[in-house]
Amino acid sequence: MAASASYDRSSATRFPVTVDAALRAAGWGPGRWDIKQAEFWADTLRDHTSPAGHRHTVFPAAVEAWAEFGGLTVGTPAPGRQIAPARLTLDPLSGLHLARTFADLGRALGTSVAPLGQEGEGGAQLAVDREGRVYSIDHTGDWYLGGGIDEALTTLLTGLQPARLTTAG
Repeated sequence: MAASASYDRSSATRFPVTVDAALRAAGWGPGRWDIKQAEFWADTLRDHTSPAGHRHTVFPAAVEAWAEFGGLTVGTPAPGRQIAPARLTLDPLSGLHLARTFADLGRALGTSVAPLGQEGEGGAQLAVDREGRVYSIDHTGDWYLGGGIDEALTTLLTGLQPARLTTAG
């Protein structure tokens, strides 16, 4: 029982209070881990080939993000700090038919990129790279959301302005 209380205390500081509350309301909790579903998504993405021959890449950072957060639809917990926060659907299959888009972003970044989910009603696609960094791709450009899934969720759900990716570095 003491180990459980210790685990809960450490998880309480993982996310800001409003982000933690939004994630919990969506069904997330410390220890959530659905590797069977994550492996299904990995197999589905690996098996898909676009009509032009583009394929998705799958790697541990993506599978880990899917196992912990996949399948959640997270509402916005409060007004945004700098921009309006978006509703998130963490489902990598939302990017199934965008293999070329993810490959192009990965090539520009010098890494591989896999789908993570979407913002709003598909207005932006979320992506994760081999190192666990998270990005958003929308009609206005590509955005850096954070060095890991925790930072990205905090950026998105608190309405922090993400950094725009540019060719200048």
